[in-house]
Amino acid sequence: MRDQLHRQIVIDKTPKRIISLVPSQTELLVDLGLEVAIVGITKFCAHPHHLKTTKTIVGGTKQVHFDKIKALNPDIILCNKEENTKEMIQELEHIAPTHISDVNTFSDALELIDLYGTLFSTEKIANQLVEAIAQKKSNFEAYLNDQTAKNAAYFIWKEPWMVAAKDTFIDEMMQLNGFENYFGNETRYPEIILDKAKTESAEFVLLSTEPFPFKQDHIQTIQPYFPNAKIMVVDGEMFSWYGSRLMKAFDYFKTLQEESRSI
Repeated sequence: MRDQLHRQIVIDKTPKRIISLVPSQTELLVDLGLEVAIVGITKFCAHPHHLKTTKTIVGGTKQVHFDKIKALNPDIILCNKEENTKEMIQELEHIAPTHISDVNTFSDALELIDLYGTLFSTEKIANQLVEAIAQKKSNFEAYLNDQTAKNAAYFIWKEPWMVAAKDTFIDEMMQLNGFENYFGNETRYPEIILDKAKTESAEFVLLSTEPFPFKQDHIQTIQPYFPNAKIMVVDGEMFSWYGSRLMKAFDYFKTLQEESRSI
């Protein structure tokens, strides 16, 4: 089969020993009924919480302990083009077949669920999950009812200040929420110099809880740079975690919409 980079992955049987180096994909594996097959995870694999006590932690998303991974004798290693480094993946390929995801759109997210269903022989659960997520999305779009789009800046880091721009899964989730990306003329995750950016016309600023843990007190810090914007701290997992997290995302987005109207 092929991964989302269209690389041929040679596997002669259903993998039974899985290492996942991407938190959202670890959660997806569990929801596909594959928890028993997971043998290694990262320190950032926070859902479900108990995995950190039942599975071997092999490092983070950018750096791993290759000796720990090799000792686990995995049948497959699951990576992501954005989360994991190219150099790390090249080394991992010497240990076991390595499947790389590349998720920038909602369609990509559903495709990955289908791919995992095929790869791990859990097609029925994967199909049910895809259908349920698609229905959640449809219901949310009906709830929005073609409301007028508002522009919004989505911050992921502080000092340097960084935002999510176009060509990202976060941007896709913003679009689904009716937010036009204020920095949509930029790509990926640019650094923003606040006192030089033209921010007077920004309507919303979304401060993500991850990867930088923005909190309510950061609102006062950034408000002077966006004098006319409504500023909110938002759940970063709901905007950036693909996979089964999407089952919860659209309910959260509805609550967020109601909150945005009350500010």
